[in-house]
This record gives sequence, structure tokens and C-alpha cells, in this order.
Amino acid sequence: MTRVDEYCRYLDSVCATAREAGAAIMHIYQRDFDIQHKGDGSPLTEADLAAHTLICDQLATLTPGLPVLSEESRDIHYRERADWERYWLVDPLDGTKEFVNRNGEFTVNIALIDKGIPVLGVVYAPVMDILYTGCAGRATRQSADQKPDTIRVRSFSGSRPCLVASRSHAGEALTAALEGLREQFGDIDTLSMGSSFKLCLVAEGRADLYPRLGPTSEWDTAAAHAVVIAAGGRVTTLQGEDLCYNKENLLNPWFIVSDGDYDWLSHFNAAQE
Repeated sequence: MTRVDEYCRYLDSVCATAREAGAAIMHIYQRDFDIQHKGDGSPLTEADLAAHTLICDQLATLTPGLPVLSEESRDIHYRERADWERYWLVDPLDGTKEFVNRNGEFTVNIALIDKGIPVLGVVYAPVMDILYTGCAGRATRQSADQKPDTIRVRSFSGSRPCLVASRSHAGEALTAALEGLREQFGDIDTLSMGSSFKLCLVAEGRADLYPRLGPTSEWDTAAAHAVVIAAGGRVTTLQGEDLCYNKENLLNPWFIVSDGDYDWLSHFNAAQE
């Protein structure tokens, strides 16, 4: 069995785990809940912790001995994980601000990382009951109990691009970049969305570009990054390098999600000047 075959063998189990975690989150979402704050000021709820425990337990059963790095276990020192070749990277509740605001735009993110590359990704949005997967060159989107549809990034037509922007994390750099792109292209369309939905909108061809000019961590992007790769797209730094994982510093650099063919970097860097 090749490694690719092995990844695909895990996919159904990981999808089931993501759905179970989503159900646990929804049980809390539908009632009052307490909100704590981490050291960086980001919110933490009992839903984050319930999903974290469920996912970690099930992944340990699925792949005994394979490490799990979750947002809620972020304190694993680099000395311990530096030699990890393969491991699970999890954000049990991506978009806690969206969860707290009850707008439905939060997801469960589970990724398998192999030598710094996300090779399997599952993104589940429990309120909307939408499941994205990416593995072995095939990306899918499944709504509720319908059959999964294969998704692909779209080729940019050269005019009126559609960009995805963060609903909760805009910032001056993104505002300036959008103004520069409007000067270059004239009209542009923008979609505002929370959590890793933004990467998935590019993966399924609803948007051309998602520029993230602000802080994110590796668990925020890994699962959706795998979906983008399987859909034929790329997630690159502003220097054109593919985003990689298990760095000593778990913060991502600024990045762009696109079809991987069109030269967005030249336009984007011009917009930054």
C-alpha cells in the first residue's frame, strides 16, 4: 500500500470524526455557554474543548502512535515535534468569534501533515452541514446527505476578480491591497466569510483569490490547504513559496490562496507598493 492509498483509507473515518465533533459543538451552540480568553486575547469556549477531546481521542484510536497537534494543545515544544514526519494537525473549532457571534461560519478542521505538506484535509461546517475534503488529487464538497461533488479551482478570466476577505480580521494592509487591486482591475467583487471557509471558496471555484494579510496559525489553514491542493490550487507566501507546516514558530506568514496558474503575486505586490 502506498502512502497515498493509506491517506485515502483514513478519509471516511476522519469525516465521521469531524461530523461527531460538529454535533458536540452544536449541542453547546444551541444553549448558553461561558466564554474564556486565552493569553493572546482570543476567545475559548467549552465547545472548543469538547471538540478537541473527541477528535484527539478518535485520531489516537485510528492511528495509534501518530502525534496530534491541536490548537488546544499548542504548548508542545518544538524540541518534541521537530522530528515528526507525519502527524495530525487540528483546529477543533475554527472561527470561535463566529461561534460566539452565532453567525454559523465556523468549522472543524482536521489535517494530516506529511513532511510539512498537508496531504489530507477535512473541513466541516456544522451549522450549514457542509463537508469539504481533499486527498490524493480529489477535492469534494458535500451538503447534508447529498452525494459529494468534485470541486476545482477556477481559472481567472483576467477581469473583475472575485476576492474573499475575512469577516473578523480585515485590517489596514488588506484595505490598502484591495484599493490597489481596484486601481488595476477596475471593479472587483468581494465575499466576506469567517473561518477556513475562505480557502474553501477558492477551492470550489466561487472566488479567484484569498489574500490573508494578518496573523493565522498552522492549524487555521492546514485542512483547507489540503482541500485547495486537491482542487488544483496553491497557498503561497508573498514570496511565492508554498505554505509549510511544523515550523518552530507555528504562526503562518501572510499568504495568498489562488488557482496556482495566474500570476497574482505581481499584481498583489504592486498593490502593496
